[in-house]
Amino acid sequence: MAKNAAKYSRALLARARKIKLLLMDVDGVLTDGKFYYVPRPGGGLLETKGFDSRDGLGLRLAHYAGLKTGIITGRSSLVIEYRAKDLGIHFLQQDSLEKIEPYERIRNAAQVRDSEVCYVGDDLTDLPLLTRVGLGISVANGDDLIRKHAHYCTRKRGGAGAVREAIELILIAQGKWAAIIKSYLHGDRALNLRTYDESEKRLLPRSESSRRTARGAGSTGPSR
Repeated sequence: MAKNAAKYSRALLARARKIKLLLMDVDGVLTDGKFYYVPRPGGGLLETKGFDSRDGLGLRLAHYAGLKTGIITGRSSLVIEYRAKDLGIHFLQQDSLEKIEPYERIRNAAQVRDSEVCYVGDDLTDLPLLTRVGLGISVANGDDLIRKHAHYCTRKRGGAGAVREAIELILIAQGKWAAIIKSYLHGDRALNLRTYDESEKRLLPRSESSRRTARGAGSTGPSR
C-alpha cells in the first residue's frame, strides 16, 4: 500500500479510510456532461449519454471490496436507470436538483454517518453534499467553486475515469487495492465473474446475473 499511498496526503487518506458509501452525480461525473438526442422511429426524441468503461469496472471493484454505491441526479433518464442496474449500484435517486433530502434518505438506508460517505460532483448543485460528507471529490473539469471546496480533485475529467480514480483512492487508503491488482496479475477471474445482485444482497455468478438483466432490460449481460 505504501507505494500507492505516497501520492496522497495523510489527511486525505484518513478521510478515505473511513468511507463505506460512495455517492455520485451523473452528468459531468459519470458522463462528460453532454446530452445526445436520437430521433425515435415513431416520433419524438430519445435522450442518451455515454459512460466510461473504466468507471464501470471501478464500481464493480468497489462492490467487490464491500463499498455501497449510489447516484443522486437532477435529471431523469431510462439510460441512467439501466446503467445503475447493469452495474449493481445500490441506490438511485433521479429528479433531485435539491440533493440534501435524498442524500439523507440514502445515508440512513445505508446505515452510515456523514463521515463515512464520499460524494463525487462537478457543479454548484453538488456543493451542499460536497461540503457535508467525509470525503468530497470534484472531477478535474468541475466548477471552480466545487474544486475550491473539495477535499480532492481528480486528474481525470468527468466521464473519462474520474469515478474510477476516486474509487482507487478509497481502496488504496483502506488497504484493498494491492490485493485487487495482485489478483489480476495472477489471473484470478473471480473479480470478473461476480457481480452484485441487490434483490438478494449477495454476489452472483455472471451467468445468473446476465439472465436476470436480460429478462429485465434486453441486455446480453453485465458490461463495464
